Amino acid sequence: MLESVFAQIGMILGLTVVGGALAQWLRQPLIVAFIGVGILLGPSGLSLVEQRTEIELFARLGIALLLFVVGLKLDLHVIRTVGPVALASGLGQVVFTSAVGYLIALWLGMSPVTALYVAVALTFSSTIIIVKLLSDKREVDSLHGRIAVGFLIVQDIVVVLVMIGLTAYGQADGNVNMAWEALRVLLTGGAMLVGLALLMRYVLPWLLHRLAHSSELLMLFAIAWAVVGAVGGEALGFSKEVGAFLAGVSIASTPYREQVASRLVSLRDFLLLFFFIELGATLDLGMLGAQLGASAILSLFVLVGNPLIVMAIMGYMGYRKRTGFLAGLTVAQISEFSLILAAMGLALGHLQEETVGLITLVGLITISVSTYMILYSHALYERLAPRLSIFERRVPHRELDDWEDANNEVDVLLIGLGRYGAALAADLRKRGCRLLAVDFDPTTVQQHALNRYRVCYGDAEDPEFLATLPLRQARWVVSTLRDPAVNRMLLHGLRQQKFVGQVAIAVRDSRDVQRFEEEGVDLVLVPYEDAAKEAAIRVMASAPSIEPREVDPREVEPREGDNA
Repeated sequence: MLESVFAQIGMILGLTVVGGALAQWLRQPLIVAFIGVGILLGPSGLSLVEQRTEIELFARLGIALLLFVVGLKLDLHVIRTVGPVALASGLGQVVFTSAVGYLIALWLGMSPVTALYVAVALTFSSTIIIVKLLSDKREVDSLHGRIAVGFLIVQDIVVVLVMIGLTAYGQADGNVNMAWEALRVLLTGGAMLVGLALLMRYVLPWLLHRLAHSSELLMLFAIAWAVVGAVGGEALGFSKEVGAFLAGVSIASTPYREQVASRLVSLRDFLLLFFFIELGATLDLGMLGAQLGASAILSLFVLVGNPLIVMAIMGYMGYRKRTGFLAGLTVAQISEFSLILAAMGLALGHLQEETVGLITLVGLITISVSTYMILYSHALYERLAPRLSIFERRVPHRELDDWEDANNEVDVLLIGLGRYGAALAADLRKRGCRLLAVDFDPTTVQQHALNRYRVCYGDAEDPEFLATLPLRQARWVVSTLRDPAVNRMLLHGLRQQKFVGQVAIAVRDSRDVQRFEEEGVDLVLVPYEDAAKEAAIRVMASAPSIEPREVDPREVEPREGDNA
């Protein structure tokens, strides 16, 4: 057994690479492979994971960054839009799963207290795993992704209240007033939101604008802000997840959110690896053999019943069956909070170890199976669509409001807002073009933010940032940057994202035109030469007395220094 923390981390990373490569070769989800590596390293396998404190620290940091990035995607407009359906779906699913799960647990022969714990444990879905899967599929920004994240956050808030209630219930002296606990949570939560709103209004925009002049400093602030938010959420009696999520929301309305989110993706994925390793390492398979029958029944209920109730609620509220189905699949598993709840019940003397083992086994089954369901959600929908019409109104009025189109549809993505880019943006806007402009200069972004088109801060050379842009809706991507190296990186990133629209690239002079045309660029712009030609045409048109003549090519050949 390795005693060095560094050696253990190295061994974990090495085995994870092997497990991930094997899973990729077998075309299996990486999350399942990572949990499997955790089981191999844990007490049910080789018992090699000993330095649990360090692994837990990395896991908690990964969770904070994940929820922070989710918060970055949800600006206030989005929250106002999906709030009602997220609240209705989240609370409706909690009530339905708790009630039916309680009856199933009683039917399986459990005592009322044990049945209540099992029912509540089945209620909560894993925000961390779902958001990771949606991020990998680039569906966090889709309508069903935003709704899913919304009701998962509702669940996280509910589970905090449940844990507070169970802690109060388990007090031996009985002096804790549960009504006072509930009031304390409401007051604390309200104060936290007011403080956050003041920061969003008066401090964060000013601070981010100054930090954005250095991308490294901006990233450092983002990581620090995510961790501070997680610590603050926990200190105020909520969870790290809720605190980190709200920290992300606090800067989601700024022009820098996409750049911050894209730069944090790699660090987030690396740290989340330790969460999945830790999850697998906590599973003791020796306790689970006697629970196979009950776990199969409860797992089937979670995998089928939870999505059905979400689909029913969303269908009643006027959403299409496709949106309800894709959102519903995200609740087809239980959460890491369920395992924490079981451990709390064991510590309070409400549960036996066998019940904890049952909840753990249900978690392992549902997390593994639902991962496949979400990854292949579109294929599943195509097979099941004819049978899902019962979950859709004759007129799905919610989606006829074109909410998603109004927020995401773009005709032209314009990269660069220098003099040429700004003039081009203004002309496109006059012609009725729906425009999204991108620039890496925070001052330029701030100056153009008041115009009637969207402007965001970002780096065109960053493939992760390109993945955050609405490339599926855009007909054109136009780069006015004129740096050949940057434009080649942009073209490479667009090919990676499988962009099917047209591309226009600005170059410094006509010598670069052929190179980019050979690389498949649809339109190559030469700003100074194009402007000069346009000016010449207009001069000739306004002076018909000037007779065109044949010109000796030597008269117009560029001389050394002409392009300076």
